[in-house]
Amino acid sequence: LISVSYCLLFAAQRHVLTYMEDAVSQLLENREDISQYGIARFFTEYFNSVRQGTHILFREFSFVQATPHNRASFLRTFWRCFRTVGKNGGKYSRICCYLLTAQEYHCLLQLLCPDFPMELTQKAARIVLVDDAMDCLMSFSDFLFAFQIQFYYSEFLESVAAIYQDLLAGKNPNTVIVPTSSSGQHRQRQPPNDCSPLDGVEASLFYQCLESLCDRSKYSCPPSALVKEMLSSAQRLTFYGFLMALAKDQGINRALGALPDKGDLFLDPAMDQELEKLVAQVSGLSVSGPTSSSGETANLPVRNSPRINSPWKPLHHRRKMDAESEGSNEETDSSEN
Repeated sequence: LISVSYCLLFAAQRHVLTYMEDAVSQLLENREDISQYGIARFFTEYFNSVRQGTHILFREFSFVQATPHNRASFLRTFWRCFRTVGKNGGKYSRICCYLLTAQEYHCLLQLLCPDFPMELTQKAARIVLVDDAMDCLMSFSDFLFAFQIQFYYSEFLESVAAIYQDLLAGKNPNTVIVPTSSSGQHRQRQPPNDCSPLDGVEASLFYQCLESLCDRSKYSCPPSALVKEMLSSAQRLTFYGFLMALAKDQGINRALGALPDKGDLFLDPAMDQELEKLVAQVSGLSVSGPTSSSGETANLPVRNSPRINSPWKPLHHRRKMDAESEGSNEETDSSEN
């Protein structure tokens, strides 16, 4: 009954079939391991993980980007896991605070999704950097909000790029083909050229094309009212100028609902509380006993740490992760200020 209630909960999201198919696939793939938990418990905890947004951890990219809920969950998880990189500084914290390269941000993304494509990371970096200097440094907040737009609205932005290119060439944008597959295997176009003598396209005409695109698109699009408000003060704009405006618009960020406002980006009281508990438990295990006059540690009773029970997680890729565990325990040292 609990499993059924979770199914009904997500039925309103129009993607319940995606999760049911994935759950059944995992059940069949790991049926021997799941038999000790029971099928009812497996479905209950699977859909509970979907509700909490933890179901995308360490999953393949095709699943991570399969639904809007998965994309929002991945964005929220990436922020919560690595916000301390921006808060405490990264590799270059002593030189340029809070800055990392596109390649380094991509490594962080791959810690959550091993096959995450570099192309998406590079596109997000271009929103921040505009040019092709992929080795330049970016702040965590700049990259995160640019990445949010590029990742969540990837199909929409591909169609926008085609519309922009047609407008530059004086063609009718209504002939642009809207992508019909999330696999990325659709008509390819050359990147738009921002070096137009006209310095972009007319903002009002561009918005009319975007409004028409949103009406017929099957994929997630930014709220047209917010896009109209964002473009209302512009006469002309370039493609990357539009992307930068999207990334910086807090109204669009709130409408998407995955990340907090920029001012609250490094605040996560719930996560901080959990981290404090873990640190306290680890500290209790690492406290050394008093030493004797001979320099030897006094014999004290060994304190047994209470076992921390965590919710059951889907077993997808567990065997693969176990086999690859050796040599993959590198951690980013962000403790230096």
